[in-house]
Amino acid sequence: MNPADAKNIVSIENSINLIKKFIDYENTKQKFLEISETASDPNIWNDAEKATEVMKEKDRLAAMLSSVDNIEAKLIDIRELYKLAEMDGDITLINELSEQLQLLANEAYLTQIESILSDKHDVLNCFLEINAGAGGTEAQDWAEMLGRMYSRWAESRKFGCKITDKNIGDEAGVKSIVLHIKGNKAYGWLKKESGIHRLVRISPFDSNARRHTSFASVLVTPELDNSIHIEINDADLRIDVYRASGAGGQHVNKTESAVRITHIPSGIVTASQIDRSQHRNKEIAMQMLKAKLYAKKLQEQQDATNASLNKTNISWGNQIRSYVLQPYQMVKDLRTGVETSNAQGVLDGDINKFLEAAVAIVN
Repeated sequence: MNPADAKNIVSIENSINLIKKFIDYENTKQKFLEISETASDPNIWNDAEKATEVMKEKDRLAAMLSSVDNIEAKLIDIRELYKLAEMDGDITLINELSEQLQLLANEAYLTQIESILSDKHDVLNCFLEINAGAGGTEAQDWAEMLGRMYSRWAESRKFGCKITDKNIGDEAGVKSIVLHIKGNKAYGWLKKESGIHRLVRISPFDSNARRHTSFASVLVTPELDNSIHIEINDADLRIDVYRASGAGGQHVNKTESAVRITHIPSGIVTASQIDRSQHRNKEIAMQMLKAKLYAKKLQEQQDATNASLNKTNISWGNQIRSYVLQPYQMVKDLRTGVETSNAQGVLDGDINKFLEAAVAIVN
């Protein structure tokens, strides 16, 4: 066996072991057997909501187990065929198996990264909120650029992505924007994007072509499903309706369809203006509020201080990633050390290497 193939086999075996560790393989397998027994009871459908949750959990556990079982089975098959090919001196087959090993090594690595996202919240859709920092038009343009970057990333993953709220900038860009991103493990992949993002470039708004530094904050919260309940007292809410801004035709201009909800005890504010229906916008704003309250609760339990990034100082010393366009091209994550000179590619949504590295940091 050549060194490259031997190296790939070791890499695949290491990934299998790590995947099993991350998903707590034996315990997960036992849970799957138990929940499968529960799911096989026809009486479970007497409570449709409970049955749906049971089946959903069964599918989740099955996917976790099959992800590593399939890789392990493929490796066993390839190794057996490789031995036979070497005995027969079949160079053509050996070359084919070498290609399969490389592909399997890549698959195992990606599955290893995915397996880290095994928290119950990681599978959820998410809301991604971007707020421009101080700096007026510069920062507002940067916030809009970040919104485009995440939208393009979601598109590349074939995730759904819709703007639920957008506060247009004074001259250009946006003061704030909220994206609703739907896809497999959307929250898990994006949760560590929460933080301050810094841009350095020659300003297109400066007639003297001077270099400017701009900041924007990103806050990612999970879209809660029916298994997570957040109690909200109606008396703690202030609900305002207003006319949506931006494009939308006569309906936007003539009806107060946009909704803003303020949770008075926490000071959290959410808004939606994407839908023509005021009722639907209120529903979306409430989903966002519950997500933010739940994220705040989780952060408090972990004794974190950055539960509400929209209240953090959006400036020097707090950034998680720098995007430098001038005098050179470089995007660098300050937590993982991952960097690339392909800044334009990153701004076009190619951020997987940053996401993978952040996920790999197991807290």
